[in-house]
Amino acid sequence: MTWLVTGGAGYIGAHVVRAFQDAVRDTGDATLSPVVLDDLSSGHAEFVPAGVPLVRASVVDTAAVRAALVEHAVTGVVHLAGFKYAGVSVQRPLHTYEQNVTGTAHLLAAMADAGVGQIVFSSSAAVYGTPDVDVVTETTATAPESPYGESKLIGEWLLRDQGVATGLRHTSLRYFNVVGSGSPDLHDSSPHNLFPLVLDAITAGRTPRVNGDDYPTPDGTCVRDYVHVADLAVSHVAAARALAADRPLERVYNLGSGDGLSVAQIMTTVARVTGVDFTPEVGPRRPGDPARIVASGEAAARDLDWVMRHTPEQMVASAWDAHRRARG
Repeated sequence: MTWLVTGGAGYIGAHVVRAFQDAVRDTGDATLSPVVLDDLSSGHAEFVPAGVPLVRASVVDTAAVRAALVEHAVTGVVHLAGFKYAGVSVQRPLHTYEQNVTGTAHLLAAMADAGVGQIVFSSSAAVYGTPDVDVVTETTATAPESPYGESKLIGEWLLRDQGVATGLRHTSLRYFNVVGSGSPDLHDSSPHNLFPLVLDAITAGRTPRVNGDDYPTPDGTCVRDYVHVADLAVSHVAAARALAADRPLERVYNLGSGDGLSVAQIMTTVARVTGVDFTPEVGPRRPGDPARIVASGEAAARDLDWVMRHTPEQMVASAWDAHRRARG
């Protein structure tokens, strides 16, 4: 009996896999042993720990997913595989829907065929669009502003409807900017995320770039929740354990900081932690980027062991260590 982590060779997924391993070690519960399914389109095989099975397949391949579920006696799924770039999704909507909506539908079909009845879904705060409140909660109206955000909301609907149809037990975790590293050998290699872009730039002697400084925020740059990837991973496993124990869970949870940081504040922190002084260049806004999204994490703190255990300085320092190790 195992848990399948789709996208488990990716940046977030690899941290979730290690959190599952930690849970097995701490509790002795072998039913929490992870199995990874990843097509390695953006993941890295070397991120998968020795001894953890890696199934190289896409979630859109129903037969391959079904075979993996049966072969590894999977009892639950943490679904992280997908296309995760809001800005790029505006230019590639069909690809985004194929990966995130069709992929989730195929995964759910394979789960139904294999009799797997519980899933933790990696959703996004992008489902809120630009909310008209300072801090969103799980009851804040959803109004996504990009195909990516729309695809994540549709994913939540698919789980809801499959729950009605088959009794699928599920919960969805909404979050935004995931940063840092829980281990120096796990780095964020995304070509679109803020931290790797900034760290790549200063490593190469280039000036980091800010996408827009004319947003209606205190310093003109976007404000987001920045959450440490290891903290996030712990709550994914907590959700899986709650489902496995048949404990009641909400349909969705925000994994948020409650206050948020601006891109300019992140830039200042990067300069201070790395010791590389710079003034960022200012480029145009990125399509699909709302000005501010900050979420309350109170419900997740109550039910999913959600705690912001890392300061912004620790987030940057851990990302910097992993980045430098990856660059040799």
